[in-house]
Amino acid sequence: MTAQKNDPYEALRFKEFKIFLLARFALVFAWSMQFVVIEWQVYALTDDELSLGIIGLCEFLPAFFLAPFAGHIVDRKEKRNLFAICITFFSLISFGLYWLTSNYVSTTWQTNSILAGIYSLVFFGGVLRAFFGPTIFSLIALLVPKKAYPNAATWSSSTWKGAAVFGALCGGFLIAWIGINNTLGMIFLLVVFALILVMQIAKKPILNKRTDETVKESLKVGLKFVFNDKVILGALTLDMIAVLFGGAVAIFAVFAKDILDAGPEGFGLLNAALSSGSIITMLATTYIPITKSTGKKLLVSVFGFGVFMIIFGASKLLWLSVLALFFSGVFDGISMVVRQTILQLKTPDEMRGRVGAVNSMFVGSSNELGALESGIAARIFGAPLAVVLGGTVTLLTVIVMSLKNKPLRELDLRKDVAEHYDEVKSS
Repeated sequence: MTAQKNDPYEALRFKEFKIFLLARFALVFAWSMQFVVIEWQVYALTDDELSLGIIGLCEFLPAFFLAPFAGHIVDRKEKRNLFAICITFFSLISFGLYWLTSNYVSTTWQTNSILAGIYSLVFFGGVLRAFFGPTIFSLIALLVPKKAYPNAATWSSSTWKGAAVFGALCGGFLIAWIGINNTLGMIFLLVVFALILVMQIAKKPILNKRTDETVKESLKVGLKFVFNDKVILGALTLDMIAVLFGGAVAIFAVFAKDILDAGPEGFGLLNAALSSGSIITMLATTYIPITKSTGKKLLVSVFGFGVFMIIFGASKLLWLSVLALFFSGVFDGISMVVRQTILQLKTPDEMRGRVGAVNSMFVGSSNELGALESGIAARIFGAPLAVVLGGTVTLLTVIVMSLKNKPLRELDLRKDVAEHYDEVKSS
């Protein structure tokens, strides 16, 4: 086993991975802005916290229930083309939202009809989410060699979070500056730009050659692999609980409008603050490997996320709320990088689509289900208490996981990384 000097730019030395990162930044930037715009528009139309939860439900249902089938398909299809198809349909959804917020629709359609149109497009976006997650997870492994997986996971996760920072920030300010409709028009153009970038990546080989495996058998194998691996299952469970109960993104509009009296600009700041700490995470984790004491780092980061979400829920001051969300973002960014590194190193190549799909079910879909939970809890308890209770559930989950899951608590990925270096050296 050979130790290797850490190269913070290792994955960036591969041209197609850099193209992928730029495309992913454009997509997440657009998706983040679109989320902010739609949340603001729906709350402006309804003035009802539960309507924000309905948005989450519309995206959660298809994303969750279609994810296993999406993973089966992803493992058997060419990844570059599948990614391009997903982006193409995303562009159609963005254009549909642009049209639904036009002056013509606003003046001729009833509010309930506009809401039905928005919810329908969000639902179809959930269908795409089922495919986006496993496709991206599988594609990354085809753009860099195995020895660069940890660094690629760091850059990919940090790019996602960085795009979310600027997307959320720009979304809030652009609502105030150029209006909802023009902002959605910019989002559509960004998605088209991402599609053009992805087409610059060459087609990739299909690693799973099995054609005799039925859909049922394929899904069973994928789920069995995840649920039998305590490290992967524990990492996914931690993030799922943190996002499901600890997150409060779906009700930021309530805090900005009714509690902090901050308007759309403050709404953008709140969304951006949660992710902005990830910029620091990006710089730190590329220079300082997170493969040492990996399990402990994951547990501590999720615990820290829960603590600062409690502070945010209890805050009545804009500056304190932004600060609390910033540090929540720091810890959230660390946990994301750690989780993605674990998945990339522990997942066999021929099962990446299915494991990526399970990851989407646990973590990606919990964003939408968490939005529903946040909306319901905010209506019952009020937004501040709902966030405090959610953060408390997150802390309790970390404590239980640290006591009950010894393999995750003692996880150290330095051996896995060194083995990949040895494989490359021997070949």
